[in-house]
Amino acid sequence: MTNLALIFQTGGQGGGLFVTLMPFLLIFGVFYFLIIVPQRRRQKALQDTIAKLKAGDKIITSGGIYATVKQVKDRSLLVMSADKSILEISRSAVAGMQGEEEKVS
Repeated sequence: MTNLALIFQTGGQGGGLFVTLMPFLLIFGVFYFLIIVPQRRRQKALQDTIAKLKAGDKIITSGGIYATVKQVKDRSLLVMSADKSILEISRSAVAGMQGEEEKVS
């Protein structure tokens, strides 16, 4: 109970709770703009890429398979790997387009 009283105490120190929480708020703000915002942008760009996939596009799956899209379905893709085997993969398994892995910043 005394710790709670010390947090809300404003006599002599001036700021009290606000001054105590200010460093945490600044750290959260920095993390938000340096980590969370760029990650959201990358996720949005990947979702847009997946939505625009068409037959003939060269992709990389999250499992590391390089493949060419042969057919686009509602929830999945039929892709052909290098050894000419046809795989059906989930749209969410697409990690990006071939050639974009060098552009990661």
